[in-house]
Amino acid sequence: MTTLQQTAQKSASATPHIENENKIIHFIGCGGAGMGPLASIMLERGWIVSGSDLCENKITRTLQASGVKFFLGHDMAHLPEHCGLVVYSSAIKSCNPELEAARQRGLRLLRRGEMLAELASSYRRPVAISGSHGKTTITAMLAHIMSKCCNGCGFMFGGKLNHGPSAAAGDGDIFITEADESDGTHALIKPWLGIIPNIEDDHAWSVGGRDKLFDNFRVFGMQSRKIIYVDFPETRTLFFGHPDAIIIPNSTSAYEHPQFTGFLGLNAALAVAAATELGIEIEAARAALDSFPGVTRRMTIHYETPQMMLLEDYAHHPTELKASLDLLRMRYPHHYLRVFFQPHRYARLERYAEGFAEQLRRADSVFIAPVFAAWVESGNQNHETLASATGQHAIAINGNWQQQAALIMQNIPAGKPLLLAVIGAGDLEQVIPHVTAAMSRLTELKLQDN
Repeated sequence: MTTLQQTAQKSASATPHIENENKIIHFIGCGGAGMGPLASIMLERGWIVSGSDLCENKITRTLQASGVKFFLGHDMAHLPEHCGLVVYSSAIKSCNPELEAARQRGLRLLRRGEMLAELASSYRRPVAISGSHGKTTITAMLAHIMSKCCNGCGFMFGGKLNHGPSAAAGDGDIFITEADESDGTHALIKPWLGIIPNIEDDHAWSVGGRDKLFDNFRVFGMQSRKIIYVDFPETRTLFFGHPDAIIIPNSTSAYEHPQFTGFLGLNAALAVAAATELGIEIEAARAALDSFPGVTRRMTIHYETPQMMLLEDYAHHPTELKASLDLLRMRYPHHYLRVFFQPHRYARLERYAEGFAEQLRRADSVFIAPVFAAWVESGNQNHETLASATGQHAIAINGNWQQQAALIMQNIPAGKPLLLAVIGAGDLEQVIPHVTAAMSRLTELKLQDN
């Protein structure tokens, strides 16, 4: 029996379920993309919710506005006097004062993924989307379909819709969530329906290696009552023999719709297939998906004129980068493609450096920002080594976001409209306002010249 299976068995037999708690809960690191929606759902379910984080952001401000007591910074005094449950994110170190105080007081502690597994188990039909790429978009698509087609659907995902909430408690029947593989806790979830779009070795370094990562996926899939997966050699092998599996062909034409081309077509096909398993007529599901607003930072257009376009995407793995560039080249074949890329995590860059370089060579010009460290300060590879491996048309740049925006807007060649693609999962979205302002100024100057 694996460690995660033992953890799940122990949790089921010896640990009290969240429904038996005193309904006072504290989140350490509540400003995270995975923590904020959890806090929101627990508040909606009638719990007294508090949380802390080192910085304020949109998530913490939204939580505050909804009634969550928020503390800026971490201090043992932030723990509620009668707290029954403490949830902490993967970013929280063991020496965190709130975590240490919770241990000293003997409070029940759950990692974010453990809390999600318990929350999911409280619904009659939990639906979990796991895999290496596309989880957030598929989860958001399915939640959108179900919200349009029926009442009372619960859901949560780490991204943010362009219009609409990213979490809802629901009525206790259906709960749709993405399940994170980076810490292995997806293997604690036992879905009524599991969805797996793909499996690669991303995050293998954080769970004990490739074999362990793949075994976690196998556990997740095989303990799902039903599964839907895309036909890849890895998924076919891991889920062979599942008694109730739907297999989607690995084709970007799996879903014919002008709004969902390229890899978005596979995402849409999975979401519609899942909706039909949940009882929605296929035509109703497809019609509902027509109004899907999209997820922020996923093929998001921030500025567009006939002469120039600014688009943002979340790709942070070579497979995702390839899919993004394939789609951009297909949609905008006559544009000059300039990519501003930020590597995400030193471990990922080191593992996939050549894969990133291979894909970046497909752009007409490339600018590379410093690595978004994600809690690890340095590595053997950095943005300069990636630029060197990519080739002469790639430049590593430094400076604040305004300075980097000025650099990537220089030397724009004439003759073709510019497509500037800002790509990465770190904090490079902060460059967007500066680039938008620069593009607006250029547009105004051209109008004045005419």
